[in-house]
Amino acid sequence: MAAIAEVVSTYHRVPLPVVLSDSRHGTIEAFELCLVRVVDADGAEGTGYTVTVGRNGRAIMATLAEIAEIVDGADADLIEALWTRIWWALHYGGRGGPTVFAMSAFDMALWDLKARRVNLPLWRLLGGYDPAVPCYAGGVDLDFTLDALLAQTDRNLERGFRAIKMKVGRPRLSEDVARVAAMREHLGPDFPLMADANMAWTADVAIRAARALEPSRLVWLEEPTIPDDYAGHARVIAEGGVPVASGENLRTIRDFRALITAGGVSYPEPDVTNCGGITPFMKIAHLAEAFNLPVTSHGAHDVTVHLLAALPNRSFLEVHGFGLERYIDEPLQVRDGVATAPERPGHGIAFDRDALAKLG
Repeated sequence: MAAIAEVVSTYHRVPLPVVLSDSRHGTIEAFELCLVRVVDADGAEGTGYTVTVGRNGRAIMATLAEIAEIVDGADADLIEALWTRIWWALHYGGRGGPTVFAMSAFDMALWDLKARRVNLPLWRLLGGYDPAVPCYAGGVDLDFTLDALLAQTDRNLERGFRAIKMKVGRPRLSEDVARVAAMREHLGPDFPLMADANMAWTADVAIRAARALEPSRLVWLEEPTIPDDYAGHARVIAEGGVPVASGENLRTIRDFRALITAGGVSYPEPDVTNCGGITPFMKIAHLAEAFNLPVTSHGAHDVTVHLLAALPNRSFLEVHGFGLERYIDEPLQVRDGVATAPERPGHGIAFDRDALAKLG
């Protein structure tokens, strides 16, 4: 039995080197990083984390303190049992929001601990499929000028990316169409290009946008409308004629079941930092497989590369704009459009805690 001896959480507000923006969250100058470390009675430890776009981090930290009380002395190897215990202990006052963010970080730490104890990289512990995962650069660039957008694209190409995602959702649809067309011309006819609306539109507007963007041959249009509008998502696919990626704002496997069975998603897109952690992420991916759907990801690429490396129905890994490269020892490397899951035990992320501590 690997009894949980200690759960330690820390909060950090991480400034972004470049101010980012999208259609719903507005201007983003910093993100919040909530780190949790689980130590067992043998002294082994695992680390997990979640992030926000600048708000609610303190609420997540308060929930992590409650989780520490709930699991004190429990067997860290019984991840399913602990996940269920926490879910129902916090369900009445939680069931989403900061609760599921906190659960995500804690669950990630448990999986990291388990993999470290058996000296396996996480992707192998999860079943193992292929460590070489296709990836794309996820730009948070709605308010960039076109010149800045294309310059960012060229830098991403130099870094080894062979797929790109850009933001749409400007006040005028014509501006979105022109920017996507310019990106398509810049990248060439067959280069994988995605566009992310960040829930900017109603279903009717999203259908109009999808039709207008069709000549640019997008791999997918992401979050064309609010996440709860399953019927609207289905209409965008059926009437807009473009594949849809969605799910970064869904919080449970049941949310994904509802979206998938409604016919509202072509690429289910869970985020391991806000869907409840690695435990439900893998269940969501297997649910997608049962419907013959490829799964993609949102955020936390240094961890998520392990999850997609364990899945036969994975598509693209998003390498996110909220990267932790400045604060970890060995950031994820991209070569010729592929990110490779490391062979280090656990998820392999070693945080520079001294540098983070200076942030407050």
